[in-house]
Amino acid sequence: MMALPEENAGEEAPDAMAAAEEEAAAAVESVAGESSGKTGGDRPISTILIVIAMQTEALPLVAKFGLIEDADGSTFPKGVPWVRYHGTYKGLRIDLVWPGKDIILGVDSVGTVSSALLTFASIQALKPDLIINAGTAGGFKAKGACIRDVYLPSHVAFHDRRIPIPVFDLYGIGSRQTFSTPNLLKEVNLKVGRLSTGNSLDMSPQDEASILANDATIKDMEGAAVAYVADLLSVPAVFVKAVTDIVDGDKPTAEEFMQNLIAVTAALDQAVTEVVDFINGKSLHEL
Repeated sequence: MMALPEENAGEEAPDAMAAAEEEAAAAVESVAGESSGKTGGDRPISTILIVIAMQTEALPLVAKFGLIEDADGSTFPKGVPWVRYHGTYKGLRIDLVWPGKDIILGVDSVGTVSSALLTFASIQALKPDLIINAGTAGGFKAKGACIRDVYLPSHVAFHDRRIPIPVFDLYGIGSRQTFSTPNLLKEVNLKVGRLSTGNSLDMSPQDEASILANDATIKDMEGAAVAYVADLLSVPAVFVKAVTDIVDGDKPTAEEFMQNLIAVTAALDQAVTEVVDFINGKSLHEL
């Protein structure tokens, strides 16, 4: 928990605070633009890191790309449950990682903490040219989302990091533009929208207000965390998210999610395969 500013230290004039917020917002926009424009030269992409949160989402892609599990576990620190599959698909080296099962409870280690740690360790160990964060998400019918729709998010942000202090509030939201892929969008039949990330499957009134402020079409539990780490380590990242449940619909979120998970995972599998097929033989700026 961060220390809050001392009471006497916060007596800045309102116009100074507003100026600080404007300056910070401009900086965030600048960083987002720089991140989305990183190209890494003209050489063809040779290594892709696919980051996935759940085993159910991961295994169809493992089969599709003919990947094998890292047998000796030497990629990651001893004792962590993280899992890596690897192999070559149409000349591309593909590493697919997921956080594994929680050591105590035995469920998929979903959420921002596991995904951020896994992404960091994977980038350090595997040195990918490009990251694909693939997974399922909730969608908003008010924004046109339907079950089985697959999105390539244009922006990511957090909706549950509320820090009501000037500039810290922008840090908490952490809005970022994703890596720009105009040619990919022309080729594949995927929707575009903004992604909002938080650590809860349900949606509290406070989360809902933040998601609306983020102008999000879909919500997940990992994307913005993966984007944060990718930006820190200067690796371009794209996001492929398939809708399992309608957040503003009539059915309970957990029930609808479990009901549609297997079928929607098939749609995710197809979309990720199309994205990887398009990437093959291209450089980053050709995406």
